[in-house]
Amino acid sequence: MTTTVRRAGAFALVGTLALAVPPIANRTSRALATVAAPGPFLLVAALALYVVDEGPVFELFARPGDRRDGRLYGLAGFALAAAALALLSVRFTLPPTVFVGTVLLLAWGNLGGHLVRTVRDEPFAATAGFVLAGFLAGSAGQYAAARLIGTTVEWPLVAFLAASGALLGALLRAVLFERDDPLVMVSIGLLLWLFADLPLSIEPAVVGAALALAFLFGYLAYALETASLPGMITGVFLCLQTIVLGDFGWFVLLVTFFGVGGLSTKFRYEEKERRGIAEENEGARGSGNVLANSLVGLFAVLGWSASPTLTGVPADLFLFAFAGSIAAAMSDTLSSEIGGVFDNPRLITTFERVEPGTDGAVTWQGEVAGLAGAVLIAAIALGAFGRVDALGAGIVVFGGVVGMTVDSLLGATVEGVFLENEGVNFFATLAAGIAAALAAVGAGFVAI
Repeated sequence: MTTTVRRAGAFALVGTLALAVPPIANRTSRALATVAAPGPFLLVAALALYVVDEGPVFELFARPGDRRDGRLYGLAGFALAAAALALLSVRFTLPPTVFVGTVLLLAWGNLGGHLVRTVRDEPFAATAGFVLAGFLAGSAGQYAAARLIGTTVEWPLVAFLAASGALLGALLRAVLFERDDPLVMVSIGLLLWLFADLPLSIEPAVVGAALALAFLFGYLAYALETASLPGMITGVFLCLQTIVLGDFGWFVLLVTFFGVGGLSTKFRYEEKERRGIAEENEGARGSGNVLANSLVGLFAVLGWSASPTLTGVPADLFLFAFAGSIAAAMSDTLSSEIGGVFDNPRLITTFERVEPGTDGAVTWQGEVAGLAGAVLIAAIALGAFGRVDALGAGIVVFGGVVGMTVDSLLGATVEGVFLENEGVNFFATLAAGIAAALAAVGAGFVAI
């Protein structure tokens, strides 16, 4: 057993202390629980910072930086993050099941990832080990916490929360460092708290299909090299959310963008390389690119699932915002990836001829491709959603064209000065979502 695996196992055992928190919070007064619930983890943090500075226990928990500093800062940070979530559980509305599931998910997920790495030292396999172990531990933690406090939990919600937390944890671990586990733990806990507060009614068949489809399309994206590992994890996470929080129609829109947009990066890729406009990593899109194009859609599907109960806004408003933002992402991607291989582009603000790849440059071929992308998304929306008729599909196309145009305008004016490409993509999809939502209100689809 390697040192890394032993250390991960020791952290997993510390994480299991989370099981002591729900009974403390359930059987004592609120004032006493405020002190006692975080107590086990605060004690661990104190020992790590002020007592254990050498010997076998120190060597068991020490990361390379800890040995240099002579303090178990990694263990202390992990314990303090768990203590903070424990405090949120007893003083606020963070469910005890979510608290226990979060801590166990990260602690045992790390162990699973390191165990797989000893057998196959490959990032995809290690990530799969983290996600699987985290999912199982997060699910078991939620069930155990419910039993300890005498409540019940429904397995579809348990599975959805555990899978969402495991995917978010895998994504953050892929882009951060091991010493950032406290940030990862708190991020998972806050996200699952948000999901747990939504008025969700999840069918068992839906969550099972969501998990299977999300992971299938994620694997295909990675195998076809249309997404990097972080990009693939981000895509799987977003697909899971769209199916469970929205429905399969939302998923089809999103996966169409991922599939067609990803393949468009391969279109005449060698020629794009010669022009200096090709996506890096052989066209495999990273997490930043995926999130920039999909973050507005994620907020929209969250708004849909919370409406009208929590937002007071008609749910259909978020449907049009989602479809418009995805249409914009598709339009912008196709206009850039296809239009970029044609000569004589013109700057959108002045119409003067510029070099291919210039930010804000457009070609008529790219504009036609972008329009076709928006029409494709609108056609799928027309077939997938009963609330979208021919006029509604036109609104989706309108949102896509607005987003594509805003992207070019921002590229010609502020990209490289105030915003990078990901920021431009985000604001373009945001403009598209707002434009589609307002158009839906103006056309009478949504009454506010």
